[in-house]
Amino acid sequence: MVNNPSKSSLTESRSITSIEARELLKLTAVKRQRPVFLWGPPGIGKSELVQSIGDEIGAWVIDLRMALLDPTDLRGIGFYNPQTNTMDWAPPVDLPTAEQAAEHKHVILFLDEMNAAPPAVQSAAYQLILNRRIGQYKLPDNVVIIAAGNRETDKGVTYRMPAPLANRFVHFEMRVDFESWLTWAVMHDIHSDVIGYLSDHKIDLFDFNPTSSSRSFATPRSWTFVSEILQEHMDEKQVMDVISGTVGEGIACKFNGHRKWSVKLPRAEDILDGKITTLAVNEISAQYTLIVNLCYELKERFENIGRKDNQKWHGYFDNMLQFIMNNLGTELIIMGMRTAVVTYRLPLNYKEIKNWNEFHQKYGKYITGISE
Repeated sequence: MVNNPSKSSLTESRSITSIEARELLKLTAVKRQRPVFLWGPPGIGKSELVQSIGDEIGAWVIDLRMALLDPTDLRGIGFYNPQTNTMDWAPPVDLPTAEQAAEHKHVILFLDEMNAAPPAVQSAAYQLILNRRIGQYKLPDNVVIIAAGNRETDKGVTYRMPAPLANRFVHFEMRVDFESWLTWAVMHDIHSDVIGYLSDHKIDLFDFNPTSSSRSFATPRSWTFVSEILQEHMDEKQVMDVISGTVGEGIACKFNGHRKWSVKLPRAEDILDGKITTLAVNEISAQYTLIVNLCYELKERFENIGRKDNQKWHGYFDNMLQFIMNNLGTELIIMGMRTAVVTYRLPLNYKEIKNWNEFHQKYGKYITGISE
């Protein structure tokens, strides 16, 4: 039955961030081989999270979109075996063989859109999840199962999961968390205008309302697409049209206003070189963009120069530190240093940074992972 919520299937009150989900998935699914089900609204990054865990542990991730499958895609196709005069089964090609699995330490079988699959497909997956086998096929020992789906309250097409199947999973409900997203965004080079805008408008990171008739809305996934669009060579009207169709017209208008300020920012390269020491732009969201630009450029310079010329590298860092302490507020200073030192893990010899003592006395207590 479609869109038939029950009391037990309503949104749970306990939820976790993507950072918390990452650690729990590695503990329960990978280490203990317990099937896990990730619940959450559309666009918050469930699929990307599973793939990133696979990348982190060196696992082969098999991504099956369950809503697109037929039962035979899991069960296999029956055929007459003339040698035995019996019905035999051709194994499914999407599931790993023992030989394929042996080439990897871990294999993650990711059953995405699990509760959007028709009941017949869920039934085919039932035995696979409960008994790690289906018909004559047996899951190799190093295969772990992670499933994901939207909640029935999210306005999507869902089917009620059978209670015995649901009971086999450990269930986690993910929520959108800005700090978790920010850590991911700076590590994946999301456009600085996107990070800068959302740092000052955190509520716009996720704007999904299942009761709204709007076809476009803001989610971490749609902001990733906005980041990609900003790399293209388009005129302003084209950019506005595409962004409106991605995150909604209201948020797109605010974001476009932010971009008009960000183009007035000084170049991060000139700040690190010590050519610019003052800031004339007072728009807070634009200042967030500047912080992201500075950290991006600082990381690039460490990779290109810092390993060869330690003194020059620390000079760049010193120029950034002096600039942000002279021109920006406490929250922006802390964000910049946390990104550079904690997220990017840029190595520093604090004794070679002239402004370090002043910074540490004023702000060091706000940032874990920084010592004198």
